[in-house]
Amino acid sequence: MNVYILGVETSCDETAAAVLEFGDGSAPRVASNVVASQHEIHEKYGGVVPELAARRHVEMIAPVLEAALEEASVSAEKVDAVAVTRGPGLVVALLVGLSAAKGLAFGLGVPLIDVHHLDGHVHSLFLPAEDGSAAPPPFPHLGFVVSGGHTDFYRVDGHSGVTHLGGTLDDALGEAYDKVAAIMGLGYPGGPIVDRLHAKFLEANGSGAAPVEFPRPHLADRPYAFSFSGLKTAVLNYQKEQGLYLSDRNLPPWARPQEVPEEVACAVAAGFQEAAVEVLVEKVSRVVRREKLPAVSVSGGVAANSYLRRKLGERASQEDWSLHFPARKYCTDNAAMIACAGGFRLRERGREAFMDFTDLDADPSWELGDASDG
Repeated sequence: MNVYILGVETSCDETAAAVLEFGDGSAPRVASNVVASQHEIHEKYGGVVPELAARRHVEMIAPVLEAALEEASVSAEKVDAVAVTRGPGLVVALLVGLSAAKGLAFGLGVPLIDVHHLDGHVHSLFLPAEDGSAAPPPFPHLGFVVSGGHTDFYRVDGHSGVTHLGGTLDDALGEAYDKVAAIMGLGYPGGPIVDRLHAKFLEANGSGAAPVEFPRPHLADRPYAFSFSGLKTAVLNYQKEQGLYLSDRNLPPWARPQEVPEEVACAVAAGFQEAAVEVLVEKVSRVVRREKLPAVSVSGGVAANSYLRRKLGERASQEDWSLHFPARKYCTDNAAMIACAGGFRLRERGREAFMDFTDLDADPSWELGDASDG
């Protein structure tokens, strides 16, 4: 019998809802996936403002839920379970989605499955690609989550067997992208902007051209750890040395001291991205061999980065492990991945395990599979 899972995600600045259909097989069908982004609200601040994010979630949660059910052609009465992000994330944002999900599950008399946001990213690999060509990674595999809030390694032994191996000691890579873009006055979110400028640099100068040189923070004595604060500071110092740092980005463009010329922005973006990606590729290569795992999955917003995909693909083809990415539309925060993780939890543990959710509360610092710090 087919089971419909309604997913809800409000951990940061996307209000998202999705409906997944689970049949007798292992692969779910995405019946709908609706995401209302808030980029235009937070862009002028160079990052997410929690109070503004929560206010927008309150405004959008009902219409997004209605749109997901309508797009799936599924009435609320046909929903068999609700899956919702309980953490980690911004507590004021998480509470909006959790409250809505609780109300729905209680009113419908169905289970409420609490999902860890990063477990959702891990499960984005089990959502079908548009052309059906992407195969999910085998168990066990190395799960690498790279996003605005996380840069972490996980050993994934099954749908409910995830162990944290290590991760960033300071900034997550996605956050570093945002800060570098802010330093150059390029806008928000920084990842896609920096990626496009890097591509422009390569197109104008050739693949062998040398961009601005920045340090590679490998942390040789910490194989599972990352640190991007020094790389971010190196970009800031370079901008200051060149007299290009925008000291007050709240000023209107015509009043700013100096804009960064595009050719300089391209060279800086290329230098930053090449330094960051080189570290990621080397770390992934070492960890997957150290753990003796046959495959690597990469998820989270930075997994959509074209240069990272290319360089990891080159390394995977040289070494004895397979590489797996989700479809790009499932890299950034979405509710399909939450419904997917929730559906597999429901399948493994059964309906009754998720019926008592009265005291369920948001957990903004929930850890996933924390076994060691690497």
